[in-house]
Amino acid sequence: QVQLVESGGGLVQAGDSLRLSCAASGRTSSRYTMGWFRQAPGKEREFVAGIGWSGGDTYYANSAKGRFTVSRDNAKNTLYLQMNSLKPPEDTAVYYCAATLRLGILTREYEYNYWGQGTQVTVSS
Repeated sequence: QVQLVESGGGLVQAGDSLRLSCAASGRTSSRYTMGWFRQAPGKEREFVAGIGWSGGDTYYANSAKGRFTVSRDNAKNTLYLQMNSLKPPEDTAVYYCAATLRLGILTREYEYNYWGQGTQVTVSS
């Protein structure tokens, strides 16, 4: 089992940047594929970005391409999401990190076994 805790959310203005972190604890010796998802009010949770265990392979939702960068530091057991040029209201959401032992390009909720509690990001215009 692995436990995930997100941090770094907050209230920002349109065009600002924000970096989210996700700290993993527990069975961190396993090689997890990790991802970021988000859920806006009244909407379903959606995939944002994913990264393989080595960090060499990353993939993004169309809404995140060119603005968001996912990375990880395995020595620190931490996942990051750098978000630039934030847009209201589309980027306003609770952001979740997730982990799985599956391999590949994983963009569906059911493909991930472990989830954090989420961190709120609010982008004002």
